[in-house]
Amino acid sequence: MAKAWITLVGLLFICCWSSTMGAEEHVLYKDPTKPVDKRVKDLLKRMTLDEKIGQMVQLERTNMTAEIMRKYYIGSLLSGGGSVPADRASPKQWVDMVNTFQKGSLSTRLGIPMIYGIDAVHGHNNVYKATIFPHNVGLGVTRDPALVKKIGAATALEVRATGIPYAFAPCIAVCRDPRWGRCYESYSEDHKIVQMMTEIIPGLQGDVPANFQRGTPFVSGKDKVAACAKHFVGDGGTVKGINENNTIVTHNELYNIHMPAYLNSLDKGVATVMVSYSSINGLKMHANRGLVTRFLKRKLKFRGFVISDWEGIDRITYPPHKNYSYSILKSVNAGVDMVMVPYNYIEFINGLTDLVNKKAIRIQRIDDAVKRILRVKFAMGLFENPLADYSFVDKLGSKEHRELAREAVRKSLVLLKNGKFAKSPVVPLPKKASKILVAGTHADNLGYQCGGWTIKWQGQEGNNLTAGTTILKGIQAAVDPSTKIVFKENPKAKYVKSQGFSHAIVVVGEPPYAETAGDNLNLTLPNPGPEIINNVCGAVKCVVVIVSGRPLVIESYVPKIDALVAAWLPGSEGQGVADVLFGDYGFTGKLARTWFKRVDQLPMNVGDKHYDPLFPFGFGLETKPSN
Repeated sequence: MAKAWITLVGLLFICCWSSTMGAEEHVLYKDPTKPVDKRVKDLLKRMTLDEKIGQMVQLERTNMTAEIMRKYYIGSLLSGGGSVPADRASPKQWVDMVNTFQKGSLSTRLGIPMIYGIDAVHGHNNVYKATIFPHNVGLGVTRDPALVKKIGAATALEVRATGIPYAFAPCIAVCRDPRWGRCYESYSEDHKIVQMMTEIIPGLQGDVPANFQRGTPFVSGKDKVAACAKHFVGDGGTVKGINENNTIVTHNELYNIHMPAYLNSLDKGVATVMVSYSSINGLKMHANRGLVTRFLKRKLKFRGFVISDWEGIDRITYPPHKNYSYSILKSVNAGVDMVMVPYNYIEFINGLTDLVNKKAIRIQRIDDAVKRILRVKFAMGLFENPLADYSFVDKLGSKEHRELAREAVRKSLVLLKNGKFAKSPVVPLPKKASKILVAGTHADNLGYQCGGWTIKWQGQEGNNLTAGTTILKGIQAAVDPSTKIVFKENPKAKYVKSQGFSHAIVVVGEPPYAETAGDNLNLTLPNPGPEIINNVCGAVKCVVVIVSGRPLVIESYVPKIDALVAAWLPGSEGQGVADVLFGDYGFTGKLARTWFKRVDQLPMNVGDKHYDPLFPFGFGLETKPSN
């Protein structure tokens, strides 16, 4: 009897234990068949304050370890401009690095995966041998949303090729003053073109379904990435174009010029929104609860997460980081959900924990932030597929993507002048000629034609930074084999006159720059550009190609020039310039920015009462293909 009783008790224990284990194995937040919001709710209720605050932290990969990820429950990592696992790292090296950090996150009690982000703003521009597309200033010229959507899809594949699921793109700033060092990141001074170009978002993330609820984050699969509309809001309208400065606007200007593209982005399921360093009428956007919480989150019903810019909360005070506790308080209460710290994580975590414990920041605000971060992670399938593999490595810099970039270059070129007389056009140029001079600092310089945000944050000069084709190499490949191409970067006028050139192509412009380093109050054509134009165009029929992130002061040179082309920052596929110069394709681009005469006219935008440009918004001569 005693033995039977013991046996019965043992069976009951085994049954109960089996039942308990079964319940533990079926954790709701781990079940991909359940609705995202139910998974978020289930996971949130299991989290401690430390785990919640960890999710709100984004750190730079430098000096990070899997152990730090595990110990502090870090929610996100990023690569800043030029931050790479190794010099000229392969896609597999990138994947391995991301997975190493991810394994640290997965080893935590709840196994919440981190999300890795990177600035992929004109292709996967940090990565060696990635396709570098034209910067947005050129893409706006195309007025071709279908093309931009294809570029988004190609960029997503190349970002995924390195194991990264999150891109800090697109920049939907409406640049109203070209003195701004980030103007090349803007598609246009006209919000309607910027709105049109938000079609890059479904390229990056995938097309939202028919029953989609506006403002809900959406990422369609493993070949797509979470996007980030930036920089909310008014970054392109600062006084004198000074980066991170104050944008002084009326209610109508704010909501009718700078805001519309955000509505389009939310319609297309953008997963995240990045806050601007700049201020609106004196109030720092990182501390602007009215716009971040009341307008973006509540009125527009944005349900993804809001992320700060790099040390963005530090700059609420001046000097930056002067009162970090105050910066944490103001930014988190304003509605910033994830903070790009990016280094002082212990200070941030301790500071935020202290503010919550003191009830200066309510736990409900923390819960709202974490819900939004988790919602994005669930929506993009990060819980089901946290670790990357090598399945897309062959997509990086693929031939198909380079052909797409070449097409984008062709469509982004604007022909501003074609012959000194209307009946004697200079382009398209003949492929067969005795001898053609190619001159200028930007003719054979891949770094210059790619611009900032290429391999390094500020970009770099020369031809060794990544794979691509310079404009000179494109010209050499385009002409007839019998045509002699002579390259002299800065030839003397006497030399040009003595050599019997049939014509010359001069390629000059700006050096690379990014953000504040690109702020420029005079916008003159950098030396030796003017000297090269004068020496060459005074001696032979010439085509001048300007490689720049914005219009420059060129009025005095135009009479000497036979044909003038704005090429913007074309990226890695310089053949696209030669394709159009030599008539394989026609010029079709129309200015998406006003080309001013003098800087004292700025800011000057289409529709202004006093509008006296050198070349007006929408201007662009056309040619027909000749070959």
